[in-house]
Amino acid sequence: MLRLILSVFLLAPFALISQTPCVGGMADGYPCDGYDLQSHLPLSVFNTSGANDSWGWTDPLDGKEYVLMGLENGTAFIDISDPVNPLYLGKLPTHTSATTWRDVKVYNDYAFVVSEASNHGMQVFDLTRLRNVANPPATFTEDAHFGGFGSAHNIVINEETGYAYAVGTSNFSGGAYFVNIQDPLNPVAAGGYATDGYIHDAQVVIYDGPDTDYTGREIMVSSNGSEEVVSFVDVTDKNNPQGISTIGYPNAGYTHQGWFTADKKYVLVGDEFDESDWGFNTRTVVFDVTDLDNPVQHVEFFGTTPAIDHNGYVIGDSYYLANYAAGFRKIDLSDIDNGNLAEVAYFDTFTGNNNANYNGVWNVYPYFGSGNIMINDRSGGFFLVKSSEIDVEDPVAVCQNFTASLGANGQVIISGDDIDGGSTDNSGFVSFSVSPNTFDCDDIGSVISVTLTVTDPSGNTDTCTSQVTIEDTTGPVFDCYEDVDVEVDSGQSFYTLPDYVLLGDVTATDNCTASLSISQDPTAGTQLPLGTHTISFEATDDEGNTTTCSFELTVTEELGIADVFKQGLAIYPNPASSELTINSKSLPIESIQLFDITGKQLLEMGNINQNEVSLNVSTLSQGIYFLKLNNQVTQKIIIN
Repeated sequence: MLRLILSVFLLAPFALISQTPCVGGMADGYPCDGYDLQSHLPLSVFNTSGANDSWGWTDPLDGKEYVLMGLENGTAFIDISDPVNPLYLGKLPTHTSATTWRDVKVYNDYAFVVSEASNHGMQVFDLTRLRNVANPPATFTEDAHFGGFGSAHNIVINEETGYAYAVGTSNFSGGAYFVNIQDPLNPVAAGGYATDGYIHDAQVVIYDGPDTDYTGREIMVSSNGSEEVVSFVDVTDKNNPQGISTIGYPNAGYTHQGWFTADKKYVLVGDEFDESDWGFNTRTVVFDVTDLDNPVQHVEFFGTTPAIDHNGYVIGDSYYLANYAAGFRKIDLSDIDNGNLAEVAYFDTFTGNNNANYNGVWNVYPYFGSGNIMINDRSGGFFLVKSSEIDVEDPVAVCQNFTASLGANGQVIISGDDIDGGSTDNSGFVSFSVSPNTFDCDDIGSVISVTLTVTDPSGNTDTCTSQVTIEDTTGPVFDCYEDVDVEVDSGQSFYTLPDYVLLGDVTATDNCTASLSISQDPTAGTQLPLGTHTISFEATDDEGNTTTCSFELTVTEELGIADVFKQGLAIYPNPASSELTINSKSLPIESIQLFDITGKQLLEMGNINQNEVSLNVSTLSQGIYFLKLNNQVTQKIIIN
């Protein structure tokens, strides 16, 4: 019995790791070393002729992982919670036309998509819509659009600050176009940086590296394409970004992309033309940036093939490189201080050759907590791979206490990131689950013990406990009254203010408090004189959160019929000598009476019912006369 149990235990990890293991240097016909093939979806699945960039999203609600896959004609969304059986959920079509270049990044559960298609701008897509897709694959629509720029080569997002940086636009000389995306559905232009010319790609971080002059500053490291330099810029002040330094390197062709190491001591830079221009193997240029004002070249690392390098990303001591025809390559950085880098694993999705051409892998996304790595091959499509290494070492779970605030719906869902206090694993990857993780109004003021489960890519786990305090800091929401004009009867000078709350004209709702106390100022019954007055309201919920609203009320005197008639009345010419015209724009002229200065009636006309009447006054003597119209208005005229 013991022997049987042991056999099951040893076999189980293999079932979890891969559908097609890397055996003898191949996995389902693809060259490999150290990575197994989880799944593959060809481009035909997505009805497109080409793929490009990619990114990922992990749902904080349930930890599900999703791939955001750039295509020539849109952006595909793929559920990889079952990595062996990925589910294509649908596509967000391009905003304008198809193009080779598309880029996508994520902030606050929203995807932001740019493209080099003309007038594409930036699409915004709510990723939480992926939780419930009724009949996949669906054709999605964008939730918002930003048109401050037209085409863009790439988009960079600093998730710590809520700013996006579109690069390679027609603005700011092709440099960085800043966009505030803190309210994702309402992006706001926030300036830009043009000093270093065109920017092809960049990374923006809150700096925590060795150069203490810039600790806490928002630093952009950019790759400037045909400018053949890497530049460092302080973009903390969006209205006044400051260049720090630039650096070039020998045998440059096209400076494509750079990425900080985890400790910010180095930047790894790839050049997209140097392999084909100079004939050497894949080259990564490493700069020592311990002094951002004076970066220096540290070492050049050459790979095992002549293939062109594209996008690369760092996790811990590993560099994950999209290497076009040579596929995906993993490079060990553990001895980078001594100038030693080493390729330790790969998965080659392009089997034709490893030449210096633009076939093969455009991008890899290595940041999923599951350890699954998405490879986006230009013509081969979607690949999901995972390390072949069997890991029996448990992660180390570290918790921190957390205060959770209820949202507008009266609920809050906490994620592992909220209570993680620095959990680690030898693989460099961890994913989180929290139980319980959903709280509502009944939990206000409670301190609840929750369990964080930390899982590494091999399924090893560790747990810790956190104390979560539930609070409500969301104030009531008003449905306020619009600005209004009211009239009082002619001769009156006050308006008696009603109780707008009692009448239901002003209401407020709250996420948790059912019966709100709403005050009105001035109070109901107040007599307001003619003029404009501010009417204010204040609502307070059971937790003491207060919200206000107000509107402007203007009190005017109601015009009598005579006033209305008089306002639209014109008599001309006055003085007159031969003919006098009477014009009424408001009410018809029904009757006319003419009196001299002694009060003697000289003329009476009735049943006129016209808006304009002409009188012959040539027979009248010079002097002052009075016209009485409609028995309501008397006007003085002069005859000369």
